[in-house]
Amino acid sequence: MTGVKQAQFLAIAISAGLLGGAYISEYGFGLFPCEMCWWQRWPHFAALGAGVFALFQKPAQVWTALAGLAILTSGLIGGFHAGVEYGWWEGITGCATLGSAVDVMNPAAAPIVRCDVAPWSLFGISLAGWNFLFSTLGGIAILALSVRATGKEKAL
Repeated sequence: MTGVKQAQFLAIAISAGLLGGAYISEYGFGLFPCEMCWWQRWPHFAALGAGVFALFQKPAQVWTALAGLAILTSGLIGGFHAGVEYGWWEGITGCATLGSAVDVMNPAAAPIVRCDVAPWSLFGISLAGWNFLFSTLGGIAILALSVRATGKEKAL
């Protein structure tokens, strides 16, 4: 498998996996997203689209690198959000939101979710912290594979 194909697979797998986990947490376990949680999801939607688009369009390295940048962006937002949850700094908004898109239709049923409270953690790391770790490392790996593949193409 070439470096570009590896990067494409990583981009699609990371974004699909993290979005899938977010939706399972929300709809399966009732961990509704706050505003900053949503901010972390949007780049993954973009990365998923760019990763799939890279499978069919040329130059694939460009689309794959864009997916990597989007994933890295989500990771950085996750790092900021984790810092807010851990009390390292203050968030930039009052950060409370309706629970989900479905709840917008019935606001009375929607819980208020605060950004400065981690609803769940594993080994002391919140969901935002895990997103920071997976997305930042994954985004860097995708970018490195894309750049390496571009360099090899130019060398040929």
